[in-house]
Amino acid sequence: MDNKKIAIMQPYLFPYIGYFQLIKSVDLFVFYNDVNYIKQGWINRNKILLNGKEFSFSAPVSNVSSFRKIKDTKIHKDLFPIWRSKFLRTIEQAYSKAPYYVSTKEMIADVLFKPYLDICSFAVDSNRLICSYLGINTEFKLSSEEYPNNHLSASDRIVDICFREQARIYINPPGGLHLYDKNSFNNVGLNLYFLIPNLSKYNQFGNPFVPWLSIIDVLMFNSVFEINCHLNNYELS
Repeated sequence: MDNKKIAIMQPYLFPYIGYFQLIKSVDLFVFYNDVNYIKQGWINRNKILLNGKEFSFSAPVSNVSSFRKIKDTKIHKDLFPIWRSKFLRTIEQAYSKAPYYVSTKEMIADVLFKPYLDICSFAVDSNRLICSYLGINTEFKLSSEEYPNNHLSASDRIVDICFREQARIYINPPGGLHLYDKNSFNNVGLNLYFLIPNLSKYNQFGNPFVPWLSIIDVLMFNSVFEINCHLNNYELS
């Protein structure tokens, strides 16, 4: 195995900047789409800035269950068009005076008007499109299409994916600090790191900064160059 770096995460819709830091930090990013859907998680929802405060948005899904895989969780076909129109109006209300409003809203609309059947496809496509816009060249794969190993435990499955991809370095978000043990990975020849995002402040209409919102907020207020500077502002532990 070489020094190939890999990260594995559930697909999230318009996630916060730390998710994109993780994507940019690795050679291969695996969308973990054949694990169970997380109710009240970040798969179909996030937060934007509205009138100086956090505002939550949530794309409607129709068959939510913590016993159903993410890839099998459907978008609510009746409610989605209504939500889409309302969401775009909210985006306009929130950000019409932001410096990068036009380009960002066009990108959001490009995603919203594609005929998705499931939340996984919707979320994955949003991330792919934003990465393309930002010049992030990380390779993407879906766990359900590449790795027939979901009979394994969570930790063993990650190790197996690393072996299959001949990757020596596995990078995980800070939420995994209590889940994965570095020694267990070292014992099988893998190096485990945790990516800790640093807070990158930027101007939000001159108001007190509201951190850790959806990437939509970052896109509205920053150029591609500035965003890539923010993407590099993290530590590996």
